[in-house]
Amino acid sequence: MKAVKIQLSRNSRLILIVAISILMLSFSKHAMAQQKNKMVRLAKIQVDPSQLEKYNTALKEQMTTAVSVEPGVLTYYAVADKSDPSHITILEIYADSAAYKSHIETPHFKKYKETVQHMVKSLELVDVNLIGYARKPDR
Repeated sequence: MKAVKIQLSRNSRLILIVAISILMLSFSKHAMAQQKNKMVRLAKIQVDPSQLEKYNTALKEQMTTAVSVEPGVLTYYAVADKSDPSHITILEIYADSAAYKSHIETPHFKKYKETVQHMVKSLELVDVNLIGYARKPDR
Protein backbone atom coordinates (compact mmCIF):
# COMPACT_ATOMS: atom_id res chain seq x y z
CA MET A 1 0.00 0.00 0.00
CA LYS A 2 1.42 3.36 -1.03
CA ALA A 3 0.97 6.36 1.27
CA VAL A 4 -0.20 9.58 -0.32
CA LYS A 5 1.16 12.83 1.06
CA ILE A 6 -1.05 15.88 0.63
CA GLN A 7 0.21 19.42 1.07
CA LEU A 8 -2.39 21.70 2.64
CA SER A 9 -2.18 25.44 3.11
CA ARG A 10 -2.39 26.82 6.62
CA ASN A 11 -6.04 27.90 6.04
CA SER A 12 -6.95 24.50 4.61
CA ARG A 13 -5.45 22.75 7.64
CA LEU A 14 -7.39 25.04 9.98
CA ILE A 15 -10.65 24.37 8.08
CA LEU A 16 -9.96 20.62 8.18
CA ILE A 17 -9.31 20.70 11.95
CA VAL A 18 -12.50 22.70 12.58
CA ALA A 19 -14.53 20.35 10.36
CA ILE A 20 -13.19 17.25 12.14
CA SER A 21 -13.88 18.85 15.54
CA ILE A 22 -17.47 19.68 14.57
CA LEU A 23 -17.98 16.16 13.24
CA MET A 24 -16.63 14.60 16.46
CA LEU A 25 -18.79 16.90 18.57
CA SER A 26 -21.93 16.01 16.61
CA PHE A 27 -21.21 12.28 17.01
CA SER A 28 -20.65 12.72 20.73
CA LYS A 29 -23.90 14.73 21.11
CA HIS A 30 -25.75 12.00 19.18
CA ALA A 31 -24.27 9.33 21.47
CA MET A 32 -25.25 11.33 24.57
CA ALA A 33 -28.80 11.81 23.26
CA GLN A 34 -29.09 8.07 22.62
CA GLN A 35 -27.79 7.34 26.11
CA LYS A 36 -30.37 9.70 27.66
CA ASN A 37 -33.21 7.86 25.90
CA LYS A 38 -32.18 4.46 27.19
CA MET A 39 -34.25 2.82 29.87
CA VAL A 40 -32.09 1.18 32.52
CA ARG A 41 -33.56 -0.98 35.24
CA LEU A 42 -32.41 -3.24 38.04
CA ALA A 43 -34.60 -6.21 38.90
CA LYS A 44 -33.89 -7.50 42.39
CA ILE A 45 -35.35 -10.98 42.73
CA GLN A 46 -35.50 -13.47 45.55
CA VAL A 47 -36.11 -16.98 44.27
CA ASP A 48 -37.30 -20.05 46.17
CA PRO A 49 -33.94 -21.81 46.76
CA SER A 50 -35.47 -25.23 46.03
CA GLN A 51 -36.39 -24.01 42.52
CA LEU A 52 -33.26 -22.03 41.75
CA GLU A 53 -31.97 -24.30 38.98
CA LYS A 54 -35.32 -24.21 37.14
CA TYR A 55 -35.52 -20.45 37.62
CA ASN A 56 -32.01 -19.87 36.21
CA THR A 57 -32.83 -22.01 33.17
CA ALA A 58 -36.01 -20.01 32.46
CA LEU A 59 -34.21 -16.70 33.00
CA LYS A 60 -31.33 -17.57 30.66
CA GLU A 61 -33.76 -18.69 27.96
CA GLN A 62 -35.76 -15.46 28.22
CA MET A 63 -32.66 -13.23 28.22
CA THR A 64 -31.05 -14.97 25.25
CA THR A 65 -34.25 -14.85 23.22
CA ALA A 66 -34.96 -11.21 24.04
CA VAL A 67 -31.48 -10.00 23.08
CA SER A 68 -31.44 -12.04 19.87
CA VAL A 69 -34.91 -11.17 18.52
CA GLU A 70 -35.76 -7.75 19.96
CA PRO A 71 -33.74 -4.82 18.57
CA GLY A 72 -34.72 -2.62 21.52
CA VAL A 73 -33.39 -5.02 24.16
CA LEU A 74 -29.75 -3.98 24.41
CA THR A 75 -28.32 -5.61 27.52
CA TYR A 76 -29.06 -8.16 30.20
CA TYR A 77 -26.67 -9.05 33.00
CA ALA A 78 -27.90 -11.42 35.69
CA VAL A 79 -25.84 -11.98 38.82
CA ALA A 80 -26.39 -14.01 41.96
CA ASP A 81 -25.25 -13.11 45.45
CA LYS A 82 -22.29 -15.36 46.31
CA SER A 83 -23.47 -15.89 49.87
CA ASP A 84 -27.08 -16.55 48.82
CA PRO A 85 -27.51 -17.50 45.14
CA SER A 86 -31.29 -17.23 45.45
CA HIS A 87 -30.84 -13.43 45.56
CA ILE A 88 -30.52 -12.39 41.92
CA THR A 89 -30.01 -8.93 40.44
CA ILE A 90 -30.56 -8.27 36.76
CA LEU A 91 -29.30 -5.19 34.92
CA GLU A 92 -31.57 -4.53 31.94
CA ILE A 93 -30.93 -1.87 29.30
CA TYR A 94 -33.51 -1.02 26.65
CA ALA A 95 -33.22 1.43 23.75
CA ASP A 96 -36.08 3.42 25.30
CA SER A 97 -39.27 2.95 27.32
CA ALA A 98 -41.20 1.94 24.17
CA ALA A 99 -38.76 -0.96 23.69
CA TYR A 100 -39.42 -2.06 27.27
CA LYS A 101 -43.19 -1.85 26.81
CA SER A 102 -42.89 -3.91 23.65
CA HIS A 103 -40.63 -6.42 25.43
CA ILE A 104 -43.10 -7.24 28.20
CA GLU A 105 -45.76 -8.04 25.60
CA THR A 106 -43.65 -10.64 23.74
CA PRO A 107 -44.56 -14.34 23.89
CA HIS A 108 -41.14 -15.29 25.30
CA PHE A 109 -41.42 -12.79 28.16
CA LYS A 110 -44.96 -13.91 28.98
CA LYS A 111 -43.77 -17.54 28.94
CA TYR A 112 -40.97 -16.62 31.37
CA LYS A 113 -43.37 -14.83 33.73
CA GLU A 114 -45.79 -17.76 33.71
CA THR A 115 -42.99 -20.27 34.24
CA VAL A 116 -41.42 -18.46 37.21
CA GLN A 117 -44.53 -17.07 38.90
CA HIS A 118 -44.39 -19.64 41.73
CA MET A 119 -40.59 -19.59 41.97
CA VAL A 120 -40.19 -15.87 42.73
CA LYS A 121 -40.66 -14.95 46.40
CA SER A 122 -40.10 -11.22 45.86
CA LEU A 123 -39.41 -8.80 43.03
CA GLU A 124 -38.25 -5.19 43.23
CA LEU A 125 -37.88 -3.14 40.05
CA VAL A 126 -35.64 -0.09 40.32
CA ASP A 127 -35.32 2.38 37.45
CA VAL A 128 -31.87 3.93 37.40
CA ASN A 129 -29.93 6.43 35.29
CA LEU A 130 -26.87 5.26 33.41
CA ILE A 131 -24.16 7.74 34.38
CA GLY A 132 -21.33 6.07 32.53
CA TYR A 133 -19.85 2.82 31.39
CA ALA A 134 -16.53 1.37 30.35
CA ARG A 135 -15.92 -1.91 28.66
CA LYS A 136 -13.34 -3.66 26.59
CA PRO A 137 -14.23 -4.61 23.04
CA ASP A 138 -15.68 -8.09 22.64
CA ARG A 139 -13.00 -10.69 22.18
